[in-house]
Amino acid sequence: MASDLLNIAASGIRAARAALDVSSQNIANAATDGYVRRSIRLSEVAGASGYARVGDFSLSGVRVDGLTRNANSFRQSEARRTGSDARRASGELQAYQNVEAALDQSRLYPALTAFETSLQQLATDPVDPSLRSAVLENARTLTRTFTIAAQGLDTVAAGLQFGATDGTTQVNLLAAQLARVNVQLVRTQPGTSDQVALLDQRDSLLKGLSDYVDVTATFAADQSVEVRIGGAAGPQLVSGNSATSFAMAAAADGTLSFMLGAAAVTPASGSLAAAAQGLVMVRDTHARLDSVASSLIVAANTAQAGGAALDGTAGAPLFSGTSAATIGLALTSGAGLATAPAGAPAGSRDPAGLIALRDALASADIAGQANGLLFDVSSATPGRKLTSDALSGIAGAARLALDSQAGVNLDEEAVNLVRYQQAFQACGKAIQVASTLFDTLLAIR
Repeated sequence: MASDLLNIAASGIRAARAALDVSSQNIANAATDGYVRRSIRLSEVAGASGYARVGDFSLSGVRVDGLTRNANSFRQSEARRTGSDARRASGELQAYQNVEAALDQSRLYPALTAFETSLQQLATDPVDPSLRSAVLENARTLTRTFTIAAQGLDTVAAGLQFGATDGTTQVNLLAAQLARVNVQLVRTQPGTSDQVALLDQRDSLLKGLSDYVDVTATFAADQSVEVRIGGAAGPQLVSGNSATSFAMAAAADGTLSFMLGAAAVTPASGSLAAAAQGLVMVRDTHARLDSVASSLIVAANTAQAGGAALDGTAGAPLFSGTSAATIGLALTSGAGLATAPAGAPAGSRDPAGLIALRDALASADIAGQANGLLFDVSSATPGRKLTSDALSGIAGAARLALDSQAGVNLDEEAVNLVRYQQAFQACGKAIQVASTLFDTLLAIR
């Protein structure tokens, strides 16, 4: 009896010590990102019947049956999904804000207004050299604002493409690491410290992938994971110990396309989806900006060709180039402004040519086109911000729910420390009693 009591108490001490180690590990990693709380799994040791022992009794102590992660696959999936959506919305908002800033900082509309105002002032005295110089300088400023706006959009596009390139590299790195974790999980004994550490690493890698693309994870019985992009029917990114190459290609207009192996794939969420959508926004804005610049060039140069300069010669082009990036001032002197009608003598005060220029600009609605472009960009940004804030709130709630379920609760761990310490002490007391009984039995003569 005393011998059995010693074995039972010793098994209890070993179990209590292991449980104390697990609680200490949880407390030490309470602030570790990606750490999931562990709990020890205990089971009764079943003893076989023996001489002078009742067969229905199984009093052989306790054993450590393994470690359990307090993980919930549904909450983890929701945290990945909502986090990926939030990253996409946040990235799109940043792209829209950068496009808006590029146009606002160029001060395109004020420069266009100043140019039209200087034309109106020139109508009061078409031969005044100072007024002609003012028109020419405002025209030069206008061309620079177009160039600045185009360069700003190019900078936004370059930043998005750089981020997308880095994101593509990260997806391949994370996928390769996940494939290696799959191999290690297959070889690891269930319930061991090595396995739960690998499971934490696996879930962290899945979370990292979801920051870049939308992923669908399917878990096998051995805890290895298969990952697809674009839903459950999408192409495989990770399967077993292999990871498919993920690639990005940039079109001539700057927009992006993605390939997973030989299959085309379009990420629906994550930062890569945001970069792709942001580049579409940049492309469309650039096209509209070029359209405004082209309309200005054609309208102004056509009106110039139909009038006469101050010296009576035929009007020369006012602007050069064909787009916002290439527009420039072609005239070198204010005297070249064709304010008079064709065939007018030198020094003519007839403003017919100037009126034709202003009418041409009004007919092409240059100011209206520029204002419409700026309005559309600025009005789209608040909507994106509202969406981003909403999705960020949803992702935060999902992450909070996951942390409350899988994270370390210090109060609970403190209770566990006291509970297992008392169990350890009780088992020690049982060993002391067993020793006393054993000594007493040996002392009987």
